[in-house]
Amino acid sequence: MSDLFAGLSAFHFLRPVWLLLLPLILLLWWYLRRDGRRDAEASEQIAPHLAKALTVGDRIKRHFKPVDLIALLLTLLTLGTAGPSWTRLPDPLMAKTTPLVVVVKVSESMLEKDVPPQRLARAKQKILDLLETRDGAPTALVAYAGSAHRVVPLTDDPALLRPYLDGLSPEVMPVTGENAAAALKLAEQILAKDETPGGILFLLDTLSDGDASTMSQRSEKNGLGFLLVAPGNANGGAVSKVRGARVERVTPNQSDLFALNRYFDSAFRQALASDKNLQWEDRGWWLAWPAALLALLWFRRGWAMSRRAAPVSTSLILIMLCLQFSPDSAIAQTSTRGGGLLGWLFTPDQQGQWFTFRKDYRRAASSFQDSYRKGYALYQAGQFEDAVLALAELNTPEAVFTRGMALAKTGQYEGAIAAFQHVLQLDPEFPGAQKNLALTQKILAYMEETRGEEDEELTKSDDEGEESELEQPEQEQQEQDKAKKDKPVSEDQWMSTLDTSTSEYLKQRFAAEASSANSRNENTRENRP
Repeated sequence: MSDLFAGLSAFHFLRPVWLLLLPLILLLWWYLRRDGRRDAEASEQIAPHLAKALTVGDRIKRHFKPVDLIALLLTLLTLGTAGPSWTRLPDPLMAKTTPLVVVVKVSESMLEKDVPPQRLARAKQKILDLLETRDGAPTALVAYAGSAHRVVPLTDDPALLRPYLDGLSPEVMPVTGENAAAALKLAEQILAKDETPGGILFLLDTLSDGDASTMSQRSEKNGLGFLLVAPGNANGGAVSKVRGARVERVTPNQSDLFALNRYFDSAFRQALASDKNLQWEDRGWWLAWPAALLALLWFRRGWAMSRRAAPVSTSLILIMLCLQFSPDSAIAQTSTRGGGLLGWLFTPDQQGQWFTFRKDYRRAASSFQDSYRKGYALYQAGQFEDAVLALAELNTPEAVFTRGMALAKTGQYEGAIAAFQHVLQLDPEFPGAQKNLALTQKILAYMEETRGEEDEELTKSDDEGEESELEQPEQEQQEQDKAKKDKPVSEDQWMSTLDTSTSEYLKQRFAAEASSANSRNENTRENRP
Protein backbone atom coordinates (compact mmCIF):
# COMPACT_ATOMS: atom_id res chain seq x y z
CA MET A 1 0.00 0.00 0.00
CA SER A 2 2.91 2.35 0.74
CA ASP A 3 4.24 1.70 -2.80
CA LEU A 4 0.87 2.74 -4.22
CA PHE A 5 0.76 6.00 -2.28
CA ALA A 6 4.37 6.77 -3.20
CA GLY A 7 3.57 6.25 -6.88
CA LEU A 8 0.46 8.44 -6.69
CA SER A 9 2.35 11.25 -4.97
CA ALA A 10 4.98 11.26 -7.74
CA PHE A 11 2.50 10.92 -10.63
CA HIS A 12 2.60 13.74 -13.18
CA PHE A 13 2.65 14.37 -16.95
CA LEU A 14 5.88 15.16 -18.75
CA ARG A 15 4.08 17.06 -21.54
CA PRO A 16 0.90 18.38 -19.90
CA VAL A 17 0.15 20.79 -22.76
CA TRP A 18 -1.26 17.83 -24.73
CA LEU A 19 -4.04 17.53 -22.15
CA LEU A 20 -5.59 20.64 -23.71
CA LEU A 21 -6.85 18.32 -26.48
CA LEU A 22 -9.16 16.52 -24.04
CA PRO A 23 -11.85 19.26 -24.08
CA LEU A 24 -11.71 19.24 -27.88
CA ILE A 25 -12.19 15.46 -27.93
CA LEU A 26 -15.12 15.80 -25.55
CA LEU A 27 -16.67 18.47 -27.76
CA LEU A 28 -16.24 16.34 -30.88
CA TRP A 29 -17.71 13.31 -29.08
CA TRP A 30 -20.77 15.34 -28.14
CA TYR A 31 -21.09 16.60 -31.73
CA LEU A 32 -20.80 13.13 -33.26
CA ARG A 33 -23.26 11.68 -30.75
CA ARG A 34 -25.68 14.45 -31.60
CA ASP A 35 -25.09 13.81 -35.32
CA GLY A 36 -25.98 10.14 -34.81
CA ARG A 37 -29.21 11.02 -33.04
CA ARG A 38 -30.09 13.40 -35.91
CA ASP A 39 -29.63 10.55 -38.44
CA ALA A 40 -31.86 8.31 -36.35
CA GLU A 41 -34.60 10.97 -36.23
CA ALA A 42 -34.35 11.41 -39.99
CA SER A 43 -34.70 7.68 -40.60
CA GLU A 44 -37.96 7.62 -38.61
CA GLN A 45 -39.58 9.83 -41.29
CA ILE A 46 -38.97 7.11 -43.91
CA ALA A 47 -41.12 4.07 -44.36
CA PRO A 48 -39.89 1.26 -42.10
CA HIS A 49 -39.19 -1.21 -44.95
CA LEU A 50 -37.25 1.44 -46.88
CA ALA A 51 -35.32 2.59 -43.79
CA LYS A 52 -34.32 -1.02 -43.06
CA ALA A 53 -33.04 -1.50 -46.61
CA LEU A 54 -31.07 1.75 -46.56
CA THR A 55 -29.51 1.22 -43.12
CA VAL A 56 -26.11 -0.40 -42.79
CA GLY A 57 -26.13 -2.99 -40.01
CA ASP A 58 -28.98 -3.79 -37.65
CA ARG A 59 -31.08 -1.39 -35.64
CA ILE A 60 -30.39 -2.94 -32.24
CA LYS A 61 -29.73 -0.27 -29.66
CA ARG A 62 -26.21 -0.41 -28.24
CA HIS A 63 -24.97 1.27 -25.11
CA PHE A 64 -21.43 1.43 -26.49
CA LYS A 65 -21.42 2.95 -29.96
CA PRO A 66 -18.64 3.52 -32.50
CA VAL A 67 -18.44 7.18 -31.59
CA ASP A 68 -17.72 6.16 -28.00
CA LEU A 69 -14.96 3.90 -29.24
CA ILE A 70 -13.39 6.75 -31.18
CA ALA A 71 -13.60 9.11 -28.20
CA LEU A 72 -11.98 6.58 -25.87
CA LEU A 73 -9.27 5.80 -28.43
CA LEU A 74 -8.43 9.48 -28.86
CA THR A 75 -8.40 9.97 -25.09
CA LEU A 76 -5.88 7.16 -24.64
CA LEU A 77 -3.69 8.55 -27.41
CA THR A 78 -3.79 12.00 -25.84
CA LEU A 79 -2.92 10.73 -22.37
CA GLY A 80 -0.08 8.65 -23.81
CA THR A 81 1.32 11.62 -25.70
CA ALA A 82 1.15 13.75 -22.53
CA GLY A 83 3.70 11.36 -20.98
CA PRO A 84 2.39 9.99 -17.67
CA SER A 85 5.25 9.26 -15.27
CA TRP A 86 5.73 8.31 -11.63
CA THR A 87 9.21 6.71 -11.58
CA ARG A 88 12.67 7.85 -12.57
CA LEU A 89 15.04 6.16 -15.00
CA PRO A 90 18.08 4.74 -13.19
CA ASP A 91 21.38 6.18 -14.34
CA PRO A 92 22.75 3.82 -17.02
CA LEU A 93 26.02 3.57 -15.08
CA MET A 94 24.27 2.40 -11.93
CA ALA A 95 23.66 -1.26 -11.21
CA LYS A 96 20.60 -2.65 -12.92
CA THR A 97 19.35 -3.93 -9.58
CA THR A 98 19.84 -2.67 -6.09
CA PRO A 99 23.04 -3.50 -4.18
CA LEU A 100 22.30 -6.11 -1.55
CA VAL A 101 23.92 -7.14 1.72
CA VAL A 102 23.05 -10.74 2.60
CA VAL A 103 23.15 -11.39 6.37
CA VAL A 104 23.14 -15.03 7.45
CA LYS A 105 22.73 -16.25 10.99
CA VAL A 106 25.49 -18.75 11.93
CA SER A 107 24.58 -20.19 15.32
CA GLU A 108 23.92 -23.58 16.87
CA SER A 109 20.20 -23.31 16.18
CA MET A 110 20.94 -23.13 12.45
CA LEU A 111 22.30 -26.71 12.63
CA GLU A 112 18.83 -28.14 13.26
CA LYS A 113 17.85 -30.72 10.63
CA ASP A 114 14.12 -29.97 10.57
CA VAL A 115 14.82 -28.33 7.19
CA PRO A 116 16.81 -30.93 5.23
CA PRO A 117 19.74 -31.26 5.22
CA GLN A 118 19.91 -28.53 7.89
CA ARG A 119 18.89 -24.91 8.28
CA LEU A 120 22.34 -23.45 7.65
CA ALA A 121 22.94 -25.63 4.59
CA ARG A 122 19.57 -24.61 3.16
CA ALA A 123 20.38 -20.93 3.83
CA LYS A 124 23.70 -21.29 1.97
CA GLN A 125 21.95 -22.91 -1.00
CA LYS A 126 19.38 -20.11 -1.06
CA ILE A 127 22.19 -17.54 -1.15
CA LEU A 128 23.75 -19.30 -4.15
CA ASP A 129 20.37 -19.37 -5.89
CA LEU A 130 19.93 -15.68 -5.08
CA LEU A 131 23.25 -14.81 -6.71
CA GLU A 132 22.08 -16.47 -9.94
CA THR A 133 18.90 -14.39 -10.02
CA ARG A 134 20.70 -11.08 -9.45
CA ASP A 135 22.58 -11.09 -12.77
CA GLY A 136 25.88 -9.84 -11.35
CA ALA A 137 24.46 -7.04 -9.17
CA PRO A 138 26.71 -5.99 -6.23
CA THR A 139 26.27 -8.35 -3.28
CA ALA A 140 27.99 -8.47 0.11
CA LEU A 141 27.95 -11.18 2.79
CA VAL A 142 27.75 -10.72 6.58
CA ALA A 143 27.68 -13.48 9.19
CA TYR A 144 26.53 -13.08 12.77
CA ALA A 145 25.96 -14.98 15.99
CA GLY A 146 26.82 -13.18 19.23
CA SER A 147 28.96 -10.83 17.13
CA ALA A 148 28.67 -9.65 13.51
CA HIS A 149 31.44 -9.85 10.92
CA ARG A 150 31.82 -8.83 7.29
CA VAL A 151 32.67 -11.92 5.26
CA VAL A 152 32.85 -10.39 1.76
CA PRO A 153 32.37 -6.71 0.78
CA LEU A 154 30.15 -5.63 -2.09
CA THR A 155 31.24 -7.50 -5.20
CA ASP A 156 29.73 -8.33 -8.58
CA ASP A 157 31.64 -11.63 -8.80
CA PRO A 158 29.47 -14.47 -7.41
CA ALA A 159 32.41 -16.87 -7.54
CA LEU A 160 34.18 -14.80 -4.86
CA LEU A 161 31.45 -15.55 -2.30
CA ARG A 162 31.37 -19.33 -2.75
CA PRO A 163 34.54 -20.36 -0.82
CA TYR A 164 33.76 -17.97 2.04
CA LEU A 165 30.17 -19.17 2.17
CA ASP A 166 31.28 -22.79 2.36
CA GLY A 167 33.57 -21.97 5.29
CA LEU A 168 30.79 -20.54 7.49
CA SER A 169 29.86 -22.66 10.51
CA PRO A 170 29.12 -21.98 14.20
CA GLU A 171 32.70 -23.05 15.04
CA VAL A 172 34.19 -20.01 13.28
CA MET A 173 32.10 -17.51 15.24
CA PRO A 174 34.04 -16.12 18.25
CA VAL A 175 30.96 -15.24 20.32
CA THR A 176 27.89 -17.46 20.72
CA GLY A 177 24.33 -16.15 20.78
CA GLU A 178 22.44 -13.98 18.32
CA ASN A 179 22.96 -10.24 17.81
CA ALA A 180 20.97 -9.31 14.73
CA ALA A 181 21.07 -5.61 15.64
CA ALA A 182 24.88 -5.59 15.34
CA ALA A 183 24.61 -7.34 11.97
CA LEU A 184 22.13 -4.74 10.78
CA LYS A 185 24.46 -1.91 11.84
CA LEU A 186 27.38 -3.52 9.98
CA ALA A 187 25.26 -4.05 6.86
CA GLU A 188 24.21 -0.41 6.87
CA GLN A 189 27.86 0.65 7.16
CA ILE A 190 28.66 -1.44 4.07
CA LEU A 191 25.84 0.12 2.08
CA ALA A 192 26.79 3.62 3.24
CA LYS A 193 30.05 3.31 1.27
CA ASP A 194 28.10 2.81 -1.96
CA GLU A 195 26.32 5.74 -3.60
CA THR A 196 23.45 3.60 -4.90
CA PRO A 197 20.50 2.85 -2.56
CA GLY A 198 20.59 -0.77 -1.44
CA GLY A 199 18.80 -3.48 0.53
CA ILE A 200 19.54 -5.87 3.38
CA LEU A 201 18.37 -9.50 3.43
CA PHE A 202 18.46 -11.62 6.60
CA LEU A 203 18.48 -15.42 6.42
CA LEU A 204 17.64 -16.70 9.89
CA ASP A 205 15.42 -19.03 11.87
CA THR A 206 14.38 -16.81 14.79
CA LEU A 207 14.70 -13.22 15.92
CA SER A 208 14.63 -11.87 19.44
CA ASP A 209 12.08 -9.28 20.48
CA GLY A 210 14.84 -6.82 21.33
CA ASP A 211 16.40 -7.07 17.87
CA ALA A 212 12.96 -6.77 16.26
CA SER A 213 12.32 -3.55 18.19
CA THR A 214 15.70 -2.14 17.15
CA MET A 215 15.08 -2.96 13.50
CA SER A 216 11.66 -1.31 13.62
CA GLN A 217 13.30 1.93 14.72
CA ARG A 218 15.91 1.91 11.94
CA SER A 219 15.98 4.42 9.11
CA GLU A 220 13.90 3.68 5.98
CA LYS A 221 16.84 4.50 3.72
CA ASN A 222 17.45 0.85 2.76
CA GLY A 223 14.98 -1.94 2.10
CA LEU A 224 14.90 -4.71 4.72
CA GLY A 225 13.83 -8.28 3.98
CA PHE A 226 13.75 -11.60 5.84
CA LEU A 227 13.90 -15.18 4.59
CA LEU A 228 12.85 -17.62 7.33
CA VAL A 229 14.54 -21.01 7.10
CA ALA A 230 12.78 -22.57 10.11
CA PRO A 231 9.55 -24.59 9.85
CA GLY A 232 8.20 -23.20 13.12
CA ASN A 233 6.80 -19.75 13.79
CA ALA A 234 4.06 -19.98 11.18
CA ASN A 235 3.18 -16.34 11.80
CA GLY A 236 6.80 -15.22 11.55
CA GLY A 237 7.40 -14.76 15.28
CA ALA A 238 9.25 -11.59 16.22
CA VAL A 239 10.25 -11.08 12.58
CA SER A 240 6.68 -10.11 11.75
CA LYS A 241 6.95 -7.24 14.24
CA VAL A 242 9.56 -5.43 12.16
CA ARG A 243 7.68 -2.59 10.49
CA GLY A 244 8.20 -1.96 6.79
CA ALA A 245 10.06 -5.24 6.16
CA ARG A 246 9.24 -8.05 3.74
CA VAL A 247 9.07 -11.54 5.27
CA GLU A 248 9.20 -14.68 3.12
CA ARG A 249 9.29 -18.30 4.19
CA VAL A 250 11.75 -20.59 2.44
CA THR A 251 10.23 -22.59 -0.42
CA PRO A 252 11.53 -25.61 -2.39
CA ASN A 253 11.62 -23.50 -5.57
CA GLN A 254 12.82 -19.93 -6.16
CA SER A 255 9.48 -18.19 -5.71
CA ASP A 256 10.63 -16.79 -2.35
CA LEU A 257 13.73 -15.28 -3.96
CA PHE A 258 11.76 -13.76 -6.85
CA ALA A 259 9.36 -12.13 -4.38
CA LEU A 260 12.25 -10.65 -2.39
CA ASN A 261 13.97 -9.41 -5.56
CA ARG A 262 10.77 -7.62 -6.60
CA TYR A 263 10.57 -6.05 -3.16
CA PHE A 264 14.17 -4.81 -3.25
CA ASP A 265 13.75 -3.47 -6.79
CA SER A 266 10.65 -1.58 -5.68
CA ALA A 267 12.52 -0.06 -2.74
CA PHE A 268 15.36 0.83 -5.10
CA ARG A 269 13.03 2.69 -7.46
CA GLN A 270 11.38 4.55 -4.56
CA ALA A 271 14.79 5.75 -3.44
CA LEU A 272 15.62 6.90 -6.96
CA ALA A 273 12.37 8.88 -7.16
CA SER A 274 13.83 11.36 -4.66
CA ASP A 275 16.93 11.95 -6.82
CA LYS A 276 16.16 15.09 -8.82
CA ASN A 277 19.19 14.58 -11.06
CA LEU A 278 17.64 11.52 -12.73
CA GLN A 279 15.28 11.65 -15.70
CA TRP A 280 11.61 10.75 -15.31
CA GLU A 281 10.54 7.54 -17.07
CA ASP A 282 7.90 8.06 -19.78
CA ARG A 283 5.09 5.51 -19.26
CA GLY A 284 2.91 6.73 -22.10
CA TRP A 285 3.68 3.68 -24.24
CA TRP A 286 1.69 1.57 -21.79
CA LEU A 287 -1.49 3.14 -23.17
CA ALA A 288 -0.60 2.04 -26.71
CA TRP A 289 -1.71 -1.52 -25.96
CA PRO A 290 -5.33 -0.76 -24.89
CA ALA A 291 -5.53 1.78 -27.75
CA ALA A 292 -4.49 -0.92 -30.23
CA LEU A 293 -7.11 -3.32 -28.87
CA LEU A 294 -9.81 -0.67 -29.20
CA ALA A 295 -8.69 0.03 -32.77
CA LEU A 296 -9.37 -3.62 -33.64
CA LEU A 297 -13.08 -3.07 -32.90
CA TRP A 298 -13.15 -0.62 -35.81
CA PHE A 299 -13.23 -3.57 -38.18
CA ARG A 300 -16.11 -5.29 -36.41
CA ARG A 301 -19.05 -5.94 -38.69
CA GLY A 302 -21.95 -3.58 -38.15
CA TRP A 303 -19.89 -0.87 -36.46
CA ALA A 304 -20.66 1.93 -38.88
CA MET A 305 -20.80 5.68 -38.31
CA SER A 306 -22.80 8.36 -39.97
CA ARG A 307 -21.68 9.78 -43.29
CA ARG A 308 -20.67 13.07 -41.65
CA ALA A 309 -19.04 11.61 -38.53
CA ALA A 310 -16.86 8.99 -40.22
CA PRO A 311 -14.58 11.39 -42.19
CA VAL A 312 -14.15 13.67 -39.19
CA SER A 313 -13.25 10.87 -36.78
CA THR A 314 -10.94 9.08 -39.22
CA SER A 315 -9.04 12.27 -40.02
CA LEU A 316 -8.72 13.10 -36.33
CA ILE A 317 -7.30 9.66 -35.51
CA LEU A 318 -4.71 9.94 -38.27
CA ILE A 319 -3.71 13.42 -37.12
CA MET A 320 -3.40 12.23 -33.53
CA LEU A 321 -1.22 9.29 -34.53
CA CYS A 322 1.08 11.60 -36.49
CA LEU A 323 1.25 14.10 -33.65
CA GLN A 324 1.87 11.46 -31.02
CA PHE A 325 4.66 9.62 -32.74
CA SER A 326 6.22 12.47 -34.68
CA PRO A 327 6.83 15.50 -32.47
CA ASP A 328 9.27 17.95 -34.01
CA SER A 329 9.04 16.32 -37.46
CA ALA A 330 10.31 12.98 -36.14
CA ILE A 331 8.41 11.09 -38.85
CA ALA A 332 10.80 12.46 -41.43
CA GLN A 333 13.70 11.29 -39.29
CA THR A 334 12.37 7.80 -38.60
CA SER A 335 11.62 7.21 -42.26
CA THR A 336 15.30 7.55 -43.01
CA ARG A 337 16.84 6.10 -39.85
CA GLY A 338 14.41 3.39 -38.76
CA GLY A 339 12.87 0.55 -40.63
CA GLY A 340 9.83 -1.63 -40.22
CA LEU A 341 7.23 -1.03 -37.55
CA LEU A 342 9.64 0.75 -35.19
CA GLY A 343 10.60 3.24 -37.90
CA TRP A 344 7.00 4.31 -38.38
CA LEU A 345 5.81 4.27 -34.78
CA PHE A 346 8.77 5.52 -32.72
CA THR A 347 11.22 8.39 -32.81
CA PRO A 348 14.95 7.60 -33.13
CA ASP A 349 15.51 8.04 -29.40
CA GLN A 350 12.52 5.83 -28.64
CA GLN A 351 13.95 3.18 -30.95
CA GLY A 352 17.30 3.48 -29.20
CA GLN A 353 15.62 3.02 -25.82
CA TRP A 354 13.82 -0.05 -27.21
CA PHE A 355 17.12 -1.63 -28.24
CA THR A 356 18.75 -0.61 -24.94
CA PHE A 357 16.11 -2.48 -22.95
CA ARG A 358 17.04 -5.55 -25.00
CA LYS A 359 20.79 -4.93 -24.51
CA ASP A 360 21.29 -4.53 -28.25
CA TYR A 361 23.63 -1.58 -27.75
CA ARG A 362 25.04 -1.49 -31.28
CA ARG A 363 21.62 -0.91 -32.83
CA ALA A 364 20.76 1.46 -29.99
CA ALA A 365 23.84 3.55 -30.76
CA SER A 366 22.88 3.77 -34.44
CA SER A 367 19.32 4.86 -33.51
CA PHE A 368 19.93 7.41 -30.76
CA GLN A 369 20.15 11.07 -31.75
CA ASP A 370 20.58 12.28 -28.18
CA SER A 371 24.36 12.64 -27.87
CA TYR A 372 24.63 11.35 -24.31
CA ARG A 373 22.51 8.26 -24.88
CA LYS A 374 24.33 7.58 -28.12
CA GLY A 375 27.69 7.85 -26.37
CA TYR A 376 26.59 5.59 -23.54
CA ALA A 377 25.28 2.98 -26.00
CA LEU A 378 28.62 3.06 -27.81
CA TYR A 379 30.38 2.60 -24.47
CA GLN A 380 28.23 -0.41 -23.61
CA ALA A 381 28.81 -1.86 -27.07
CA GLY A 382 32.57 -1.73 -26.48
CA GLN A 383 33.19 1.03 -29.04
CA PHE A 384 35.09 3.18 -26.56
CA GLU A 385 36.87 5.46 -29.04
CA ASP A 386 33.58 6.26 -30.79
CA ALA A 387 32.00 6.91 -27.38
CA VAL A 388 34.73 9.45 -26.58
CA LEU A 389 34.04 11.28 -29.83
CA ALA A 390 30.26 11.25 -29.32
CA LEU A 391 30.56 12.72 -25.82
CA ALA A 392 33.34 15.21 -26.54
CA GLU A 393 31.01 18.22 -26.91
CA LEU A 394 28.90 17.54 -23.82
CA ASN A 395 29.63 19.17 -20.47
CA THR A 396 27.16 17.43 -18.14
CA PRO A 397 28.51 15.34 -15.23
CA GLU A 398 27.00 12.16 -16.66
CA ALA A 399 28.50 12.66 -20.12
CA VAL A 400 31.95 13.65 -18.83
CA PHE A 401 31.97 10.67 -16.45
CA THR A 402 31.08 8.23 -19.25
CA ARG A 403 33.76 9.79 -21.46
CA GLY A 404 36.27 9.32 -18.65
CA MET A 405 35.32 5.66 -18.34
CA ALA A 406 35.75 5.21 -22.10
CA LEU A 407 39.15 6.91 -22.00
CA ALA A 408 40.25 4.62 -19.18
CA LYS A 409 39.12 1.58 -21.17
CA THR A 410 41.32 2.64 -24.09
CA GLY A 411 44.35 3.22 -21.85
CA GLN A 412 44.24 7.03 -22.05
CA TYR A 413 44.63 7.45 -18.29
CA GLU A 414 45.72 11.09 -18.37
CA GLY A 415 42.55 12.04 -20.22
CA ALA A 416 40.45 9.88 -17.90
CA ILE A 417 41.93 11.59 -14.83
CA ALA A 418 41.18 15.01 -16.32
CA ALA A 419 37.62 13.91 -17.08
CA PHE A 420 36.98 12.61 -13.55
CA GLN A 421 38.42 15.80 -12.07
CA HIS A 422 36.10 17.82 -14.29
CA VAL A 423 33.14 15.74 -13.10
CA LEU A 424 34.01 16.56 -9.47
CA GLN A 425 34.15 20.25 -10.38
CA LEU A 426 30.67 20.04 -11.90
CA ASP A 427 29.22 17.82 -9.15
CA PRO A 428 31.42 17.01 -6.13
CA GLU A 429 28.95 14.31 -5.02
CA PHE A 430 28.66 12.53 -8.36
CA PRO A 431 28.48 8.74 -7.73
CA GLY A 432 31.70 6.91 -8.48
CA ALA A 433 33.72 9.91 -9.68
CA GLN A 434 36.04 10.16 -6.66
CA LYS A 435 36.55 6.40 -6.51
CA ASN A 436 37.37 6.08 -10.22
CA LEU A 437 39.66 9.11 -10.07
CA ALA A 438 41.71 7.56 -7.27
CA LEU A 439 41.83 4.20 -9.02
CA THR A 440 42.93 5.72 -12.34
CA GLN A 441 45.63 7.75 -10.62
CA LYS A 442 46.96 4.60 -8.98
CA ILE A 443 47.02 2.77 -12.30
CA LEU A 444 48.86 5.64 -13.99
CA ALA A 445 51.38 5.92 -11.13
CA TYR A 446 52.01 2.20 -11.25
CA MET A 447 52.55 2.27 -15.01
CA GLU A 448 54.95 5.21 -14.77
CA GLU A 449 56.87 3.54 -11.95
CA THR A 450 57.07 0.29 -13.90
CA ARG A 451 58.15 2.10 -17.04
CA GLY A 452 60.87 3.92 -15.06
CA GLU A 453 62.15 0.69 -13.57
CA GLU A 454 62.28 -0.90 -17.01
CA ASP A 455 64.24 2.03 -18.42
CA GLU A 456 66.66 1.91 -15.50
CA GLU A 457 67.20 -1.81 -15.92
CA LEU A 458 67.87 -1.38 -19.64
CA THR A 459 70.45 1.32 -18.89
CA LYS A 460 72.21 -0.87 -16.34
CA SER A 461 72.26 -3.83 -18.70
CA ASP A 462 73.98 -1.74 -21.36
CA ASP A 463 76.72 -0.55 -18.98
CA GLU A 464 77.44 -3.84 -17.25
CA GLY A 465 79.14 -6.86 -18.78
CA GLU A 466 78.15 -10.45 -19.00
CA GLU A 467 79.31 -11.17 -15.46
CA SER A 468 77.05 -8.54 -13.95
CA GLU A 469 74.20 -9.76 -16.12
CA LEU A 470 74.50 -13.18 -14.51
CA GLU A 471 74.45 -11.67 -11.02
CA GLN A 472 71.51 -9.33 -11.73
CA PRO A 473 68.68 -11.91 -11.35
CA GLU A 474 69.95 -12.90 -7.93
CA GLN A 475 70.12 -9.29 -6.79
CA GLU A 476 66.65 -8.59 -8.14
CA GLN A 477 65.28 -11.63 -6.34
CA GLN A 478 66.76 -10.42 -3.06
CA GLU A 479 65.30 -6.95 -3.56
CA GLN A 480 61.89 -8.42 -4.38
CA ASP A 481 61.99 -10.64 -1.31
CA LYS A 482 62.89 -7.64 0.83
CA ALA A 483 60.09 -5.56 -0.72
CA LYS A 484 57.59 -8.32 -0.04
CA LYS A 485 58.65 -8.43 3.61
CA ASP A 486 58.35 -4.68 3.98
CA LYS A 487 55.06 -4.35 2.07
CA PRO A 488 51.91 -5.17 4.09
CA VAL A 489 49.89 -8.09 2.77
CA SER A 490 46.17 -7.58 2.16
CA GLU A 491 43.51 -10.00 3.33
CA ASP A 492 42.95 -11.40 -0.15
CA GLN A 493 46.70 -11.94 -0.67
CA TRP A 494 46.96 -13.60 2.73
CA MET A 495 44.03 -15.81 1.86
CA SER A 496 45.68 -16.93 -1.37
CA THR A 497 48.88 -17.97 0.46
CA LEU A 498 47.23 -19.87 3.31
CA ASP A 499 47.38 -23.65 3.30
CA THR A 500 44.60 -23.91 5.85
CA SER A 501 40.90 -24.18 5.01
CA THR A 502 38.55 -21.26 4.54
CA SER A 503 36.88 -22.07 7.86
CA GLU A 504 40.17 -21.76 9.72
CA TYR A 505 40.89 -18.44 8.01
CA LEU A 506 37.47 -17.05 8.92
CA LYS A 507 37.83 -18.31 12.48
CA GLN A 508 41.14 -16.51 12.96
CA ARG A 509 39.95 -13.32 11.32
CA PHE A 510 36.67 -13.18 13.25
CA ALA A 511 38.50 -13.83 16.53
CA ALA A 512 40.92 -10.99 15.82
CA GLU A 513 38.03 -8.65 14.98
CA ALA A 514 36.13 -9.60 18.14
CA SER A 515 39.25 -9.08 20.26
CA SER A 516 39.84 -5.68 18.68
CA ALA A 517 36.22 -4.67 19.27
CA ASN A 518 36.45 -5.69 22.95
CA SER A 519 39.62 -3.66 23.37
CA ARG A 520 37.97 -0.57 21.91
CA ASN A 521 34.95 -1.01 24.19
CA GLU A 522 37.19 -1.33 27.28
CA ASN A 523 39.14 1.79 26.34
CA THR A 524 35.88 3.67 25.85
CA ARG A 525 34.64 2.65 29.30
CA GLU A 526 37.94 3.62 30.93
CA ASN A 527 37.92 7.06 29.32
CA ARG A 528 34.42 7.84 30.54
CA PRO A 529 34.35 10.25 33.53
